[in-house]
Amino acid sequence: MQSHLSTQSTWLRSYYLGRAIFSVAWVAAAVLFSGQAGPAAVLLVIYPAWDGIANLADARVNGGLKANPSQALNVVVSAITTLAVIVALRHSSYAVLAVFGVWAILAGVLQLYTGVRRWRHYGAQWAMILSGAQSALAGGYMISQSIGTVAPTILDVAPYAGFGAFYFLLSAIWLVATGYRHARA
Repeated sequence: MQSHLSTQSTWLRSYYLGRAIFSVAWVAAAVLFSGQAGPAAVLLVIYPAWDGIANLADARVNGGLKANPSQALNVVVSAITTLAVIVALRHSSYAVLAVFGVWAILAGVLQLYTGVRRWRHYGAQWAMILSGAQSALAGGYMISQSIGTVAPTILDVAPYAGFGAFYFLLSAIWLVATGYRHARA
């Protein structure tokens, strides 16, 4: 059992680090291409698609989609969101931000649930729980901004991705520190 937990902890460290790196790169690209409609649109489609792929990979490593219902649902929600962003891009930036807001709420609640479920096995999930809660709150804020008068841009989504990067990196570091403490004990 201990080696299984060690393998899973190693996976989670790599997974969280990979998610952090992707999010940092996404934010950098969003800032770089914020004034260019085509590249910004591609980035807006990529973000929820990546989230779905990442959740799928993580669920598969951790027993499959049936064993991880919150991640299975997150894969579906992210796939639907990816399609909804494509449709919303044809309507307005307000619609895109509203779609991101709904997705942030749903994905946040599902991430929070996954973090709570994993806490007893792997520890160091408090950052993922906080991230999930903050994601849900950020989603509400994005929805409120989507009905405002100022036209949203990709830069309205970038802070959300930036905080995600922070929490994923913090979780990876915490798991490394926990592993180091256990190895020294």
